[in-house]
Amino acid sequence: MNANYVVEMKDIQKSFGSVHAVKNGQFTLRKGEIHSLIGENGAGKSTMMKLLYGMYPFDEGEVLINGKTYESINPKIAIEAGVGMVHQEFMLVDELTVLENIILGFEPKKGLTIDFDAARKMAQKYIDQYDMDVQLDKKISQISVGEAQRVEIIKILARGAEIIILDEPTAGLDPVGREEILGNIRAYRAAKNAAVLMVSHSMEDVARLTDRLLVMNGSRLAMDAAPGEVFEHVQELLDMGLSIPKVTQVFLRLRSLGVDVKNVYTIDQAVAELLRLKEGKGVC
Repeated sequence: MNANYVVEMKDIQKSFGSVHAVKNGQFTLRKGEIHSLIGENGAGKSTMMKLLYGMYPFDEGEVLINGKTYESINPKIAIEAGVGMVHQEFMLVDELTVLENIILGFEPKKGLTIDFDAARKMAQKYIDQYDMDVQLDKKISQISVGEAQRVEIIKILARGAEIIILDEPTAGLDPVGREEILGNIRAYRAAKNAAVLMVSHSMEDVARLTDRLLVMNGSRLAMDAAPGEVFEHVQELLDMGLSIPKVTQVFLRLRSLGVDVKNVYTIDQAVAELLRLKEGKGVC
C-alpha cells in the first residue's frame, strides 16, 4: 500500500455473462485529489466505480481503502470505510422531505423517536459549510435537479464519507446549476482535503476540475495522467470516440493556421495564452 493512496484497485476483473465489463482494472486515488474517469459508453468506467462502492461483486482482484485490503465489498462495507456514492439516477424518495431523505436509514434518535432537531442541525451544518442551496422542508418532488444533486451530496457527507464518487454530477443541469455543483465539489475538497472521484462525459468539466484524468477504452485503462497530458493525445481520444474541450479544438485550429499558440484545455488557460500573444506581438 502506497501511503499516498486512499484507494487502490488492483487487477480487477468483472464480467456479466460473456461480456467483459472490466479487464485488468487498475486505479489509484490520493487524499485531497479530484480524479475523473472518462470513456465512451460501455468502456467500463461506471462499472469500476460501482465495484468500488460494492454495488457489484468483482470476479478477481483486490481493493485497498485507507490501507485495508478487501477481497469483496458491499455498500454497507463501503460506507463504513468512508466511501460514499452519488448516483446519476438519484436514490431519493419523492414524497419525503429533503431532511427526511438526508437522514433516511441513519436517523438520530431521542429515546425511541427520531430527533429531528439534531437532524436539522446536522444537515444545516453541511448546507452552511459548503454553501449549498437546499430547502430542508420541501419534498423531493418539489425541488430542482440541481437541488436534488446537492441533497445526495449532503446525504453521503452526513454518513461520514471522505472518499466520494460522483457519477455524471452535472448531467441535466443548466449552466448555473453546473457551476454551483462544481463549486460545491471544490469547496468540499478544500475543506476536508477529501478524495473525489468523478465519472463524466463533459470534457469541459473534467478539464476545469480534475487533478488527474483516467481514460478507459474497451474495458481497459488507456491513459492515466494530468488533463494537460491526456488532451495532448487528440487523435487517440478521437479514435476512442471521445471529444476534447471546445477551447482545445479552437487552439488546435489556430495552430493549424500557423499561429504560435500552446495547447490549452480551460478558458483561463486560453485567456492567459491570448494575453501572452498580445504582449509578445503587440496585437489587439
